[in-house]
Amino acid sequence: MAGARNLLDELSTVQAPPVYTQPMPTTMPSASTEQAPQPPPVDTHQDSTACPGSINIEEEPLFAQELTQAAAAQARARRVSKRTSNYTEKEDKVLVEGWLIIGQDALTVNRTTHWPLQLPPKQVPDKEAALRRHELGGHHRPVSSARSSPRRRGRLARRLWLHRGSWTRYSASGVAGCAASTTPMSRLHRRFSSSISPRARSWSPHSAFAAATERLRAGTLTSEDAHRLFDQLLARPAPVHVRSLNGFLAALARAPDSATCRDGPALAIALFSRVCRQESGQRMAALTVHTYGILMDCCCRARLPELGLALFGRLLRTGLKTNEIICSTLLKCLCCAKRTNEAVNLLLHWMSDPGGVTNAFSCSIVLKSLCDHSRSQEALDLLQTVAKKGGGCSLDVVAYSTIIHGFFKEGQIGKACDLFHEMVQQGVVPNVVTYNSIIDALCKVRAMDKAELFLRQMVGNGVPPDKVTYTSMIHGYSTLGRWKEATKTFREMTRQGLIPNIITWNSFMTSLCKHGKSKEAAALFDSMTAKGHHKPDITSYSILLHGYASEGCFADMINLFNSMESNGIVPDCHVCTILIDAYAKCGMMDEAMLIFTEMAGQGVSPDVFTFSSVIAAFCRMGRLADAIEKFNQMISIGIQPNAVVYRSLIQGFCTHGDLVKAKELVYEMMNKGIPRPTIAFFSSIINSLCKEGRVSDAWPIFDLVIHFGERPDVIIFNSLIDGYCLVGKMEKAMRVIDSMVSVGIEPNDVSYNTLVNGYCRTERIDDGLILFREMLHKRVKPTTVTYNIILDGLFRSGRTVAAKKMFHEMIESGTTVKISTYNILLGGLCGNNCTDEAIVLFQKLGAMHVKFDIAILNIMINAMYKVQRKEEANELFAALSARGLVPNASTYGIMIRNLLKEGLVEEAENMFSSMEKSGCAPSSRLINDIIRMMLEKGEIVKAGNYMSKVDGKGISLEASTISLLMSLFSKNGKYQDKIKSLPVKYQFFDGVS
Repeated sequence: MAGARNLLDELSTVQAPPVYTQPMPTTMPSASTEQAPQPPPVDTHQDSTACPGSINIEEEPLFAQELTQAAAAQARARRVSKRTSNYTEKEDKVLVEGWLIIGQDALTVNRTTHWPLQLPPKQVPDKEAALRRHELGGHHRPVSSARSSPRRRGRLARRLWLHRGSWTRYSASGVAGCAASTTPMSRLHRRFSSSISPRARSWSPHSAFAAATERLRAGTLTSEDAHRLFDQLLARPAPVHVRSLNGFLAALARAPDSATCRDGPALAIALFSRVCRQESGQRMAALTVHTYGILMDCCCRARLPELGLALFGRLLRTGLKTNEIICSTLLKCLCCAKRTNEAVNLLLHWMSDPGGVTNAFSCSIVLKSLCDHSRSQEALDLLQTVAKKGGGCSLDVVAYSTIIHGFFKEGQIGKACDLFHEMVQQGVVPNVVTYNSIIDALCKVRAMDKAELFLRQMVGNGVPPDKVTYTSMIHGYSTLGRWKEATKTFREMTRQGLIPNIITWNSFMTSLCKHGKSKEAAALFDSMTAKGHHKPDITSYSILLHGYASEGCFADMINLFNSMESNGIVPDCHVCTILIDAYAKCGMMDEAMLIFTEMAGQGVSPDVFTFSSVIAAFCRMGRLADAIEKFNQMISIGIQPNAVVYRSLIQGFCTHGDLVKAKELVYEMMNKGIPRPTIAFFSSIINSLCKEGRVSDAWPIFDLVIHFGERPDVIIFNSLIDGYCLVGKMEKAMRVIDSMVSVGIEPNDVSYNTLVNGYCRTERIDDGLILFREMLHKRVKPTTVTYNIILDGLFRSGRTVAAKKMFHEMIESGTTVKISTYNILLGGLCGNNCTDEAIVLFQKLGAMHVKFDIAILNIMINAMYKVQRKEEANELFAALSARGLVPNASTYGIMIRNLLKEGLVEEAENMFSSMEKSGCAPSSRLINDIIRMMLEKGEIVKAGNYMSKVDGKGISLEASTISLLMSLFSKNGKYQDKIKSLPVKYQFFDGVS
């Protein structure tokens, strides 16, 4: 139906026929089969000099039966509003709201109207005429007969009616064509066109739009260029063809963000608003339904769905016939506006209408919105409803894939797999998107065996994997540390001709760095440039910098940072924050603050995360004045502190005893609307203090928790118990248990385990056993940890028989025996000269296929050497790889010491070389043991080689080693004449008497 304002222009040249006098109904009629009243004959001989007519404002219904009375009243009120714009968002949204309340489909607004559209009387009231003249854009004057003949007026008037008993809307195109030549603005355009120069006339809007579209796709068109283009278009007298406009707007809608045009959809909306403003719309040909579809889509892309609904209201006023694309875009607007329920109802209504305009794309829009809001089960119910109703919504692979992906996002893997199988049974062939959703979800939950199964099925069904498939598999393998499989998949990807994109490279590097493999990540980083596929971006640099920082590789980190500038990468705030945080966490505040200061010189502004890293580091170091200084600085430059900053400061002041300032900060963050720290936060502070033995400093924080109205929980009490046990104050620890009970908190197994462990550490095993029996009396079931503590305490006190009895009691109670229990048991037996018994138990456990860890193997290898079962010990060491175990530093240390004891110096040196090749760093204790044993055997030169490894940092000489050197190389020493064989820095022993 043509909108009223268009009709005002269109009818301004038409002489009105006599007014049809049948009274207007007071309520909105429903659809009826009753024959509509016939209009009177059109009189084509009216006086041509009379005032041009217009629609009767008081009686003409803007909308048909699709709208409620409220919507119609609002529409009529809009007709008399004093405004010049053809577009008002608020009013058009009211129109859509009324349209949605009724629930009619879009096509009904294009059907036959059952209300007569009345032409106005000759004479118009002065107020109304003035308003109409205002809306027409100038003074209203009669139209001469030369410009509007009676014949033309009669022909146009007849076009407004149907002669077969029902009223219909007029053809917008026909009226527009007639109006274009007779409106005051069109006459002004003709006068203006006579003064246009030939050069100006040669300028083609179509070519200008085409050139602008090409520049837009190339990323060189700016918003200023687009507005200048419209300046030229709106200055032309001739209307611009709408197809050119549509092409340009469509290109804007899909234009990727660039430095010149950051938001194409928003720019398209801004340009359209210029067309609607005042009378500029007359420089454009009549907008089509495609134009509105493009603009509604732009509103969704620009996150302005309510504006999209308003545009749909404007579309309803124009009378243009809607189509499937418009209706799908309307559903998209509703979903983007978080009105999914209305979209569902509208979709179901359209499906029930024989003339509905739904299709598979419409269904997919609504299904995706439901899944995006974690309503995948409702989406599945809708899918099943669609399957039953049929209609235009055929169930395709997109609909199924959308819901499968939704179930996976919600963690409902079983439902997702069931729906996949149902999809296959329904004859819907899965595509690469379907398989990618399944494989990606399975990889994220580390179900790589199932992911591999679907990958094989995918290939078997002729669906080639793409970059997304391989990226998901690589990420899944990397997360599990299966680097061989990840590398194999990476190579397979390139072998298939798929060049990994930057996301794949960065994902692989991220997984490597998270697992402490920054060297492998660096090799991957270098290969990106070497192979020429992708140049590392700032994200790639950030990932590797963070990997180096996490592993403390500061030299590599700085070298990589310095290489960024030479490779054309400008460090941003995130990169600088990584460096600052790395230095700050290691207490290297001078280096951290140097980078912080240089940021400003490079034009990089710190953000809240940068300040958070600096403030947290100062608080950890006790430099609270510096922390407050940075806190004030960030506020002064307009950066508001977040909860992390406040928690760092509160923790710092609590840890260093300034609870008054801590309280002030808590109240300050609450006044700013930031939630105050939870009891878990204060519990962590109390636990940290207790671990350091500072229980007396923890109690004031306990009181602070109560001050804020929090009720201390069992975790806080357990921390206090642990703190007293660590300093050996068992009586105070027991009093904490009594305090717990007095406030209604029952001690749990952790409480008793902590106390029992405290008694065992202070060699009060009998008190620990009494408390253990008390647990059983109070129905607190001992856990594996409880029995492990008791067993370890009994073995340490030499009570082997009691320990074995406790082990049998543990088995009888049904408590799970873990590998840690066997570790204590075998170690205790060996430590109490029951090595043969330990070996027998070890062999029995091996026959039971108990999977040992490297700690148990270390115990047994050392025990076998002690009882002179050297061959068995060597065989056990050689079989480690067959058991799936890797020797650690303790394993190599045990082997080297025992080989040296046996006088096998060469074998011991070979073992040490193997240790270094495997990446196990020798401890300071091992180096001192080797030096002493070499010296005692007279291997001075070899001892000197190990002494050269002493760096004074990680490895230093122990007092016993220095004492031995003094006795052997002093003036009266046994090896005084061989002192030159030692490293130069140790030859000073020659002068020691």
